[in-house]
Amino acid sequence: MISFTIPGEPKSKLRHRTTKTGFTYNPQQNVEYENWVKQCYYIEHKQKMLTGQIKATVEAYFTIPKSTSKKKRKLMIEEKIRPTKKPDTDNIAKIVLDSLNTLAFDDDKQIVDLRVLKFYSEEPRVEVTLEPVQEG
Repeated sequence: MISFTIPGEPKSKLRHRTTKTGFTYNPQQNVEYENWVKQCYYIEHKQKMLTGQIKATVEAYFTIPKSTSKKKRKLMIEEKIRPTKKPDTDNIAKIVLDSLNTLAFDDDKQIVDLRVLKFYSEEPRVEVTLEPVQEG
Protein backbone atom coordinates (compact mmCIF):
# COMPACT_ATOMS: atom_id res chain seq x y z
CA MET A 1 0.00 0.00 0.00
CA ILE A 2 1.17 3.52 -0.81
CA SER A 3 -0.13 6.60 1.04
CA PHE A 4 1.06 10.18 0.76
CA THR A 5 -0.16 13.74 1.24
CA ILE A 6 -0.10 16.65 -1.21
CA PRO A 7 -0.13 19.86 0.87
CA GLY A 8 -2.11 22.85 -0.40
CA GLU A 9 -5.50 23.56 -1.92
CA PRO A 10 -6.78 20.73 -4.17
CA LYS A 11 -6.52 21.52 -7.89
CA SER A 12 -8.25 20.10 -10.93
CA LYS A 13 -7.01 19.07 -14.34
CA LEU A 14 -7.61 21.90 -16.81
CA ARG A 15 -8.32 21.15 -20.47
CA HIS A 16 -5.50 21.44 -22.98
CA ARG A 17 -5.43 24.79 -24.75
CA THR A 18 -5.07 25.41 -28.47
CA THR A 19 -3.56 28.54 -30.04
CA LYS A 20 -4.95 30.28 -33.13
CA THR A 21 -2.31 28.47 -35.20
CA GLY A 22 -3.52 25.05 -33.98
CA PHE A 23 -0.71 24.37 -31.50
CA THR A 24 -2.00 22.44 -28.46
CA TYR A 25 -0.38 22.88 -25.06
CA ASN A 26 -0.84 21.88 -21.42
CA PRO A 27 -1.72 24.92 -19.21
CA GLN A 28 1.07 26.00 -16.82
CA GLN A 29 -1.16 25.36 -13.77
CA ASN A 30 -1.42 21.68 -14.78
CA VAL A 31 2.33 21.34 -15.25
CA GLU A 32 3.12 22.97 -11.89
CA TYR A 33 0.59 20.92 -9.91
CA GLU A 34 1.58 17.64 -11.61
CA ASN A 35 5.23 18.33 -10.70
CA TRP A 36 4.18 19.07 -7.10
CA VAL A 37 2.28 15.75 -6.90
CA LYS A 38 5.34 13.90 -8.25
CA GLN A 39 7.61 15.57 -5.68
CA CYS A 40 5.25 14.71 -2.81
CA TYR A 41 5.08 11.09 -3.96
CA TYR A 42 8.82 10.77 -4.53
CA ILE A 43 9.77 12.24 -1.12
CA GLU A 44 7.85 9.48 0.68
CA HIS A 45 8.12 6.51 -1.68
CA LYS A 46 11.17 7.00 -3.93
CA GLN A 47 10.87 4.34 -6.63
CA LYS A 48 8.12 2.09 -5.26
CA MET A 49 5.82 1.04 -8.10
CA LEU A 50 2.59 -0.96 -8.00
CA THR A 51 1.75 -3.59 -10.61
CA GLY A 52 -1.54 -5.23 -11.53
CA GLN A 53 -4.96 -3.93 -10.55
CA ILE A 54 -5.04 -0.95 -8.18
CA LYS A 55 -7.60 0.57 -5.83
CA ALA A 56 -7.18 4.36 -5.43
CA THR A 57 -8.65 6.66 -2.80
CA VAL A 58 -8.25 10.42 -3.18
CA GLU A 59 -9.40 12.62 -0.28
CA ALA A 60 -9.46 16.35 -1.03
CA TYR A 61 -9.54 18.74 1.95
CA PHE A 62 -10.56 22.33 1.14
CA THR A 63 -9.95 25.47 3.20
CA ILE A 64 -12.95 26.58 5.25
CA PRO A 65 -14.05 30.02 3.93
CA LYS A 66 -13.13 32.88 6.31
CA SER A 67 -16.70 34.23 6.30
CA THR A 68 -18.08 30.95 7.74
CA SER A 69 -19.88 31.21 11.09
CA LYS A 70 -18.50 29.34 14.12
CA LYS A 71 -21.48 26.99 14.09
CA LYS A 72 -21.03 26.11 10.40
CA ARG A 73 -17.23 25.85 10.83
CA LYS A 74 -17.73 23.24 13.56
CA LEU A 75 -20.08 21.24 11.30
CA MET A 76 -17.54 21.42 8.46
CA ILE A 77 -14.72 20.13 10.67
CA GLU A 78 -17.00 17.32 11.91
CA GLU A 79 -17.62 16.44 8.20
CA LYS A 80 -21.37 17.08 8.53
CA ILE A 81 -21.13 19.79 5.87
CA ARG A 82 -19.02 18.84 2.86
CA PRO A 83 -17.93 20.90 -0.16
CA THR A 84 -20.17 20.94 -3.22
CA LYS A 85 -17.98 23.50 -4.98
CA LYS A 86 -15.51 23.22 -7.83
CA PRO A 87 -13.23 21.55 -8.67
CA ASP A 88 -15.21 18.43 -9.56
CA THR A 89 -14.13 15.16 -7.98
CA ASP A 90 -13.32 13.54 -11.34
CA ASN A 91 -10.95 16.38 -12.29
CA ILE A 92 -9.17 16.20 -8.92
CA ALA A 93 -8.61 12.47 -9.43
CA LYS A 94 -7.51 12.99 -13.05
CA ILE A 95 -4.67 15.39 -12.26
CA VAL A 96 -3.41 13.27 -9.35
CA LEU A 97 -3.54 9.94 -11.20
CA ASP A 98 -2.11 11.38 -14.44
CA SER A 99 0.81 12.76 -12.41
CA LEU A 100 1.56 9.31 -11.02
CA ASN A 101 1.70 7.57 -14.43
CA THR A 102 5.07 5.79 -14.85
CA LEU A 103 5.97 6.77 -11.26
CA ALA A 104 3.61 4.88 -8.91
CA PHE A 105 2.24 2.57 -11.63
CA ASP A 106 2.79 2.01 -15.35
CA ASP A 107 -0.49 3.61 -16.45
CA ASP A 108 -3.65 4.83 -14.74
CA LYS A 109 -5.61 2.23 -16.72
CA GLN A 110 -4.54 -0.10 -13.87
CA ILE A 111 -6.96 1.75 -11.54
CA VAL A 112 -9.99 -0.54 -11.32
CA ASP A 113 -11.51 0.92 -8.13
CA LEU A 114 -11.55 4.68 -7.52
CA ARG A 115 -13.02 6.66 -4.65
CA VAL A 116 -12.82 10.46 -4.47
CA LEU A 117 -14.01 12.32 -1.36
CA LYS A 118 -14.25 16.05 -0.59
CA PHE A 119 -14.03 17.56 2.90
CA TYR A 120 -13.35 20.88 4.63
CA SER A 121 -10.32 21.32 6.87
CA GLU A 122 -8.17 23.95 8.57
CA GLU A 123 -5.28 22.41 6.62
CA PRO A 124 -5.94 22.13 2.84
CA ARG A 125 -4.41 19.05 1.25
CA VAL A 126 -5.02 15.95 -0.85
CA GLU A 127 -4.43 12.52 0.69
CA VAL A 128 -3.81 9.68 -1.76
CA THR A 129 -3.90 5.95 -1.01
CA LEU A 130 -3.03 3.32 -3.61
CA GLU A 131 -3.30 -0.38 -2.89
CA PRO A 132 -3.10 -3.54 -4.98
CA VAL A 133 -6.35 -5.39 -5.61
CA GLN A 134 -6.19 -9.12 -4.95
CA GLU A 135 -6.86 -10.74 -8.32
CA GLY A 136 -8.87 -13.93 -8.58
